[in-house]
Amino acid sequence: MKASELYAPTLRESPAEAELLSHKLMFRAGLIRKAAGGMYSYLPLAWRTMKKIMQIIREEMDAKGGQELMMPITQPAEIWKESGRWAVYGDEMMRLKDRHGREFCLGPTHEEMITTLIRGEVRSHKQLPLMLYQIQNKYRDEIRPRFGLMRSREFVMKDLYSFDKDRDGMNISYEKMYDAYSRIFSRCGLKFRAVEADNGAIGGGHSHEFTVLAPSGESSIAYCENCDYAASDEKAELKIITAEAEELKPIEKVSTPNAHTIELVKNFLGVPIEKTIKAVAFQDDDGRLILAFVRGDHEVNEIKVLNAVEGALHLHMAEESAINAVGSCAGFMSPIGLKSGAIIVVDATVMEMYNAVAGANEVDAHFINVTPKRDFDAEKIIVADIRMVQAGDPCPHCGAKLKMTRGIEVGQVFTLGNKYSKSLNATFLDENGKETFFEMGCYGIGVGRTMAAAIEQNNDKDGIIWTRAISPFEVVVVPVNAKDPAQLDYAEKIYDELKNSGVDTLLDDRKERAGVKFKDCDLIGYPLRVTVSPKTLDSGLVEIKVRRSGEIFNFGRADCVEKIVELLKNL
Repeated sequence: MKASELYAPTLRESPAEAELLSHKLMFRAGLIRKAAGGMYSYLPLAWRTMKKIMQIIREEMDAKGGQELMMPITQPAEIWKESGRWAVYGDEMMRLKDRHGREFCLGPTHEEMITTLIRGEVRSHKQLPLMLYQIQNKYRDEIRPRFGLMRSREFVMKDLYSFDKDRDGMNISYEKMYDAYSRIFSRCGLKFRAVEADNGAIGGGHSHEFTVLAPSGESSIAYCENCDYAASDEKAELKIITAEAEELKPIEKVSTPNAHTIELVKNFLGVPIEKTIKAVAFQDDDGRLILAFVRGDHEVNEIKVLNAVEGALHLHMAEESAINAVGSCAGFMSPIGLKSGAIIVVDATVMEMYNAVAGANEVDAHFINVTPKRDFDAEKIIVADIRMVQAGDPCPHCGAKLKMTRGIEVGQVFTLGNKYSKSLNATFLDENGKETFFEMGCYGIGVGRTMAAAIEQNNDKDGIIWTRAISPFEVVVVPVNAKDPAQLDYAEKIYDELKNSGVDTLLDDRKERAGVKFKDCDLIGYPLRVTVSPKTLDSGLVEIKVRRSGEIFNFGRADCVEKIVELLKNL
């Protein structure tokens, strides 16, 4: 490819809307352009990188027995209503009607579509296991699309679905995909961790997120350096913190004027924050009031609360009228003496506290000497791990102190069990001729997110630093003065030899100043830059610059192509 023919409109400044570094660099390097909020055109350089990522994905999926197909993006509402998920996705699902008034959605995912496809075709256990995948656009109407390709409304995704005859087979498929994902992200040159994750609206059982480590990441990850445990903050299991036993004191109501926050209560009563009990009030989609209680120095994990309350799909902050209706008031809540009508969820660590401080369910009043095991009505509360992990918490596997980092989720693997096969009545005949539900798994990779995450992890002040595997071009050959026929001819011969050696090469034959071309090379981030200058013509030495390290090598013309191929092996 010649740069004079390449559509790659680079910019010297970033658009004001771009927040993340990857978003800024993709605009400046001529990779993407915005079409609408959360929707982007992938320009040739970006699409070359995405095709390379997709090729790595295809190779690893095929190696594990995956078969590629293509399903419709537009899906009928009937199959989503049959599975019970038409309402679960809520406003995030892009819905439409055809000219006959029939309801459809633009697929955010394809569990329903693949399951209804298989249920009419696969009838015998002899046809299993089966792993089918596609790479196509997905659509989710994000309430606030942001960060470029990190949270967009239209994106390219690889989704694979496994069908097995039993749980053992499903777990084998899961391990195959876990291994394949590890290979994919390693081949892309990314630093990542596989972390235990919540299944969310997908449902099912076991799940891991593959997360690229980056300070700008939206995901917060807890990990242990003493063992291999890692989990998202939504999923991280937490050990119960047992307080040292104390002599129980009688509960007492005290006045706490204007002390409507934990910090104010702590200061007013002069107690350690870990001796206080914090309340957070939610309502779900059905208007049910859910009161969550954690220790004062902890934070409530909404995902864990959702998982603890049967039938709850989404949570939002409770209206004050709902809190008042159960005999309480904001800033002074506790489970003690409430009227019926609230679902009360108490963190397991709270139940191990002694002589603590909790709200008295009236303005400017708190209870002191609260011992939850004695003072909370066990029949009216749900006890569960509902707190958010924080640095220093004990690892649930080995007990060492957990650390926290941030990352970008680029892929996720799920075991689904028979959640979808059961709701969609997808069965096969087992070895005994009995109708049996498929055991399923689903496995997704965000292709654009992977590209963006790679940029977040690989950049410097001058621009992107691609790994060889996913760079739009592996090598760029730059004649300093393309108007000089001798320089251009010399560069073209190197370019042709590199192409014939199987190297993905760009010739920057633009009649631009050398400084402009060098800046573009660094901004776009080609792994190697080959420079042909007047000095090259005089000495026969070809200059090669390594983008990542900045190292410069000078090789003789006779062996420069061989040396370039050798350098690429380590990039």
